[in-house]
Order: sequence, then C-alpha cells, then structure tokens
Amino acid sequence: MFRFALLAALALSACATVQLPSPVPSPVGATSAQLRANQAARQFVEVVEAVEPVAEQMCRARTSGLNCDFQIVVDDRADQPTNAFQTVDRFGRPIVAFNLGLINSVENADELAFVMGHEAAHHIRDHLTKTRESATVGAVVFAGIAAISGAEAEAVRNAEQLGAAVGARTYSKEFELEADQLGTIISAQAGYDPVRGAAFFARIPDPGNRFLGSHPPNAARLEVVKRTAASIGR
Repeated sequence: MFRFALLAALALSACATVQLPSPVPSPVGATSAQLRANQAARQFVEVVEAVEPVAEQMCRARTSGLNCDFQIVVDDRADQPTNAFQTVDRFGRPIVAFNLGLINSVENADELAFVMGHEAAHHIRDHLTKTRESATVGAVVFAGIAAISGAEAEAVRNAEQLGAAVGARTYSKEFELEADQLGTIISAQAGYDPVRGAAFFARIPDPGNRFLGSHPPNAARLEVVKRTAASIGR
C-alpha cells in the first residue's frame, strides 16, 4: 500500500510517516487560492488511490525480491521548484516523492497519474541500482586511466568523481524512456489517459539531445508514450 508522509526536508530516511488528511469541503467565502489548493489535494489523493494498486501489482508481477511496498511522500515547502522523484529508504522500500509545486502545476488528473506511474516505473525497472553500478564502473575506469598516466592522488580522486558522474548518466536517457513506457501502461491500467497525461512534457524545458544529458528530448518521450498507448489500445 502507498503510505503518505509530509516531508519538511528531503532527509527521506528520517522523515516521520503521518496520515495525509482527506480534503475537506471548501468553506463559504474561501479564496480562489484556497479552492485551488483544496482541489489539488483532493485530486492528488484520488490519483494515488487509483494508481497505487496497479503499480504495486505490476511491481510484484515483474520483479523478484524487489520491495514493492511503495510510500508516497510530499515535500510541503512552498518555495521549491516543481519536482517529483523516486528513491528508496535504508530498508529498500521504494519512495515516490512529490512537492507542492508539482501537485499544483498539473492541469488534470491524467498528468498527475502519468508522473506517478513514471516514477513508480523507475523502481520497478530497478534503475537506481543500475545507475549506481554504472557510476561505480565509470569511477574505476576514469581513476585507473588517471593512475596509469602518472597523475597525483588528488587528480586521481577528481578523475574518479568525474567517472562516477559520467557513468551515472550513461544510460539515464534510456532509463527515462523505459520509465515513460512502463508509466504509460501503469497510468492506463489505473484508468487514466497517458497521452493526455504526457502533455505535461510540453510545459517543461526541453533538454534537447545534449551529450550526457540526463533526460531525452521531449519529442522522443512523447513518441514512446503514444506508441505504447497505441499498442495497448488506448
């Protein structure tokens, strides 16, 4: 089951879990901002309740030995840029984190469901482990080259750090497209329109096709979503 937590800071391993209260009816005389906030909270709860069982079921069906007990956390700092990400706690439990900026920026439930499915897909495809492995290989290779060339200890350490960064990004674009593909399936099975949901990409900066960029071009991501949705009859 997804569990909600309010996250005052991004110290995920230390955050306390609390029940997220259901939105209450908007009071008479509420401001437009209060109405929007209440609607956003209500939509968030509804999407989590719909997407959770699908993501958990798919995780258990597609993996072996991977912790599929997802937890949702919300960073309640209002001054943070729009963001959502997936990580794991020290016990290997998957965490999908959203901040208020993202929750409030989506234009419909389909967009929120797609983002949620995408982040859950990162865990199901075990992308964190693969990224760490790539970073380790990169660090060893770069440090080895520096050492062989006669570099001093500080230069070797710098090469190791650079190698880890390069290694971590080696497959990052591929991982994003894989998460888009599986996220499309998750959100569709949860009853949402993934193509409409992927319109969220049209409102975020397009990274283009930069060398070692962490995300693929938006057009490539949209194409994966459309192709996957068509293949499952959406």
